[in-house]
Amino acid sequence: MALHVPKAPGFAQMMKEGARHFSGLEEAVYRNIGACKEFAKTVRTAYGPNGMNKMVINHIEKLFVTSDAGTIIRELDVEHPAAKLMVLAAQMMEQEVGDGTNFVIILCGALLEGAEELLRMGLTPSEISEGFELALEKALEVLPSLVVDKVEDVRSETQVMKALRTAIMSKQYGQEDFISQLIGKACISVLPEGGSFNVDNVRVCKILGSGLNNSSVVHGMVFKRQVEGDVSKKVKAKIVIYSCAIDIMQTETKGTVLIKNADELKNFSRGEENMLESQIKAIADAGADVVVGGAKFGDMALHYLNKYGLMGVRLTSKWDLRRLCKAVGATALPRMTAPTKEEMGYADIVCVDEVGDTDVVVFRLEGKESRVSTIVIRGATNNYMDDVERAIDDGVNTFKGVTKDGRLVAGASATEIELARQLTTFGDTRPGLEQYAVKKFAVALEGFAKILAENTGVKANELVSKLYAAHEEGQKTTGFDINAETASVCDAVNANILDLYLTKMWGMKYATNAACTILKVDQIIMAKKAGGPRPPQQGGADNDED
Repeated sequence: MALHVPKAPGFAQMMKEGARHFSGLEEAVYRNIGACKEFAKTVRTAYGPNGMNKMVINHIEKLFVTSDAGTIIRELDVEHPAAKLMVLAAQMMEQEVGDGTNFVIILCGALLEGAEELLRMGLTPSEISEGFELALEKALEVLPSLVVDKVEDVRSETQVMKALRTAIMSKQYGQEDFISQLIGKACISVLPEGGSFNVDNVRVCKILGSGLNNSSVVHGMVFKRQVEGDVSKKVKAKIVIYSCAIDIMQTETKGTVLIKNADELKNFSRGEENMLESQIKAIADAGADVVVGGAKFGDMALHYLNKYGLMGVRLTSKWDLRRLCKAVGATALPRMTAPTKEEMGYADIVCVDEVGDTDVVVFRLEGKESRVSTIVIRGATNNYMDDVERAIDDGVNTFKGVTKDGRLVAGASATEIELARQLTTFGDTRPGLEQYAVKKFAVALEGFAKILAENTGVKANELVSKLYAAHEEGQKTTGFDINAETASVCDAVNANILDLYLTKMWGMKYATNAACTILKVDQIIMAKKAGGPRPPQQGGADNDED
């Protein structure tokens, strides 16, 4: 008879063997805070124009060299459940505003660091959470009074550039004017009358070689491809788009053809050829100039395309096909049938161009308003162009934010210091224990100026004291002068360093919510991992035979 070993009393006897359980301040809360602090420390050094790059190699061994926190957290496979909450908050920020992910993670980490000190002093997590929520409420009340400018006309390039410069500066310091001009031009050209701006309408095409200053904006679409066939340019082109192959149609069912002599064989293949010719002739007769296919172009089809003077372009990506349909106003057809007028699209010029030593096909719309615009980036390495693309992505999202709410606040940590100053004063007026949490919230906001100073290589404490002195005198827009060699301050508005109001508002909301959620966790219960077969290794699975 097998000896029955009784389970330890308490939580262990309720759960399956192999389950893990952590509870209390030491085991759960401090552990979670420790993990989140480490995570925040990772992205702190990447904050601001002088932020350092991180080299991230993801699970499929793709290399990223970037200081963009959104990319870093997306490619890192974060395992710790509390750190995952921070990642979720940052991802929500990415969806809502498109920028400011680093702001959320750093603020959340700083709040938890302050909370740890208060917990060791004897405050309870609920008192600290209450204080943080109170401080957030006050900060959001003060924030509208710190608005210094507003983008009145979203179709004015100069006004839009004011809002875009700072978002670009944090990723590509020194190139912000040129890149924000490109983004402004691309975004304004696809901004619909009265409708909402869609970030997918601004596309990026990266072409190796030359330098960033040779980048340009094309109203329409650019593809790194060659044309099929001999025709390489069409002006005022009518475009028909097929999602199928431009080739002899295969029958839907498999059949057997019995051929008894040479004449039958000749007639059979000629019948297929005649059918294909009649299809392509019908497309040409419908008035089409350019045929875009979503799969291969057969040799016979190319022969007939050349015969009837049609230009052939092959796009392998369904995503590109959909975008092109949107850009030229066409409908993607699933079969090779003659298109109607409504199904065809239009472009002023479709031609083969050479950018550097790369052949590209350009669908250009010369009108003032196009449905899709493309920013062609030039650069020396793929990693550099990827980083510029991330900066452009942030800029396009900032433009979307401007179309929702054009208010701007002072950048260069001026807004954070002013909020910290007012929150410290507000904390002194609170009678309860939550005043300590309110003051820690102010310290967390003050940390952004310190991080900018540390990343630039100047003394952080000296800078913070100078900023506080200026703000006490009523200079609410005084921020950190990043170009000076010592810890000196400047007027952020005069220096044209302006942040989006929405970025600060949502950033503080998401960071505080994430910090309060993590603080309120007092038990971690991990069920036993499921057994069963191991998941297949990358590239190890056999393909099924048809």
